[in-house]
Amino acid sequence: MNLRERYDAATASIEAPFAVVDLRAFHANAADLARRAGGKPIRVASKSVRCRALLDEVLKLDGFAGIMAFTLPEALWLAEQGTSDDILVAYPTADRTAVAALAADERAARTVTLMVDSTEHLDLIESAAGGRPIRVCVDIDASYRTLGGRVRFGARRSPLHTAADVRALAERIAKRPGLRLVGLMAYESQIAGVGDTPPGRPAMARAIQTMQRRSRMELARRRAAIVAAVREVADLEFVNGGGTGSVEKTARERAVTEVAAGSGLYQPHLFDNYSNFTGRPAALFALPVVRRPGPGVVTCLGGGYLASGPADALRLPRPYLPTGLSYDPNEGAGEVQTPLLGSSADLLKVGDRVWFRHTKAGELCERFDALHLIEDGRAVRTVPTYRGEGRTFL
Repeated sequence: MNLRERYDAATASIEAPFAVVDLRAFHANAADLARRAGGKPIRVASKSVRCRALLDEVLKLDGFAGIMAFTLPEALWLAEQGTSDDILVAYPTADRTAVAALAADERAARTVTLMVDSTEHLDLIESAAGGRPIRVCVDIDASYRTLGGRVRFGARRSPLHTAADVRALAERIAKRPGLRLVGLMAYESQIAGVGDTPPGRPAMARAIQTMQRRSRMELARRRAAIVAAVREVADLEFVNGGGTGSVEKTARERAVTEVAAGSGLYQPHLFDNYSNFTGRPAALFALPVVRRPGPGVVTCLGGGYLASGPADALRLPRPYLPTGLSYDPNEGAGEVQTPLLGSSADLLKVGDRVWFRHTKAGELCERFDALHLIEDGRAVRTVPTYRGEGRTFL
């Protein structure tokens, strides 16, 4: 049987729409991430998984340790469930109620680290925590600036760019008895989150590769200087960097003690165009064919599961199996129906499935309350997503 036939057979008793994770692909992707990390621990980005059972699965594997959460309420929940005793919240929080809950829970306060990049964050945390000790990590701006700062590549995150910037905040933290600086983080999105081999665009590929090479060199020097400066002020437990697209590059930096990754476990199609690794599609969703409007066209139920980010065609899920299907440019992926065009459409009948890959990883789990886990050609178990456990954190 081909891959589509195996997936269809494994899920024959499940009514579409539904989502699956191929465990063989999931474990192969995890093993490759660990290989690329070269012995440095990988902190799992929970926003790219959003399923406790699969977080448990990957944290049992060699090479993985700790969670990078995306909200403080999520981190508190994961700590309560015992998913990990080392949870870093990747983004600053303004949730005073959650900070108060963290401060009041002695175990959670030992487990969870909050992200900061300004004195405003320090003031908010201290005020909400009521003087009880809180672990914090400083987020560093990892963007690449050129032409005298007029051109910038990378996500707009922290305002702290230089060693002097970061040390100044570290010194302010050191003067506050209710806060303990334990880590540094820098996410180089212009490297980790941008594929360097866009299909059919060789000139763009060369431009991206040049930018990424220069950015890596600049950031390695700057990050080393920042870490050295802050270590004179605080006893750091970790220095986190990178993401799925840059694991082996970031791990080579001596100043970095751990890397982050998550999307590479599911391998959504946004991560297909990298020259340094090739993942196996592990997370898929199936839609049923419900109409045949005419020759070369079928219509699926639902499917408008667009990814976050700039509003472009890349945010659309990608028809995967059978091959040879594409969107109607006038309809795209719709809220209640998705027409698909192509020669494969004439081979599909009402009730058949079309398998899709989401653009991103964990966002798929906001659409489904369960993941059906497939192994050796059969569905071995069904596990809830965050949504299936009644948890929608954003």
